[in-house]
Amino acid sequence: MATAYHNLSDYDFKSVPDASNMKFGIVVSEWNHNITGALLKGAVETLKKHGAKDENILVKTVPGSFELTFGANQLLEYTEVDAVIVLGCVVRGDTPHFDYVCMGVTQGVTELNANSDKPVIFGLITTNTMEQAEERAGGRLGNKGDECAITAIKMIDFAWSFQK
Repeated sequence: MATAYHNLSDYDFKSVPDASNMKFGIVVSEWNHNITGALLKGAVETLKKHGAKDENILVKTVPGSFELTFGANQLLEYTEVDAVIVLGCVVRGDTPHFDYVCMGVTQGVTELNANSDKPVIFGLITTNTMEQAEERAGGRLGNKGDECAITAIKMIDFAWSFQK
């Protein structure tokens, strides 16, 4: 659904499972830190609001958005997390670099989801302008980090439903 019709921070609090026994990995891009820092803050605050403990939230940084897939794979491979959230921001420029980075991260996260029993949550903001990114990182359209945290909690609960 287009963000123009939905605030990223709006959700039914009662529909979110308790996260107190869940472990989260978050890999966040250093590039466009003014945006990714706000996304990270939103994600962590939302996880804690739903019971996640500090010691169950592992945050790792990577230089840019293209490296998010590698970072997520490392968290899946070498830690005990139940889900990984990737957070990044790519703003369109004058070259096709935007398209390659966005496509690469999208395909990488899709591949990780297809090949893992743990969900990887796509939190890459892809916008035409920095203003659009700011609107999605705590601005008038909410915070994509909040949305990613809720999605991670719900997807862990979904995955666990098959393990019972």
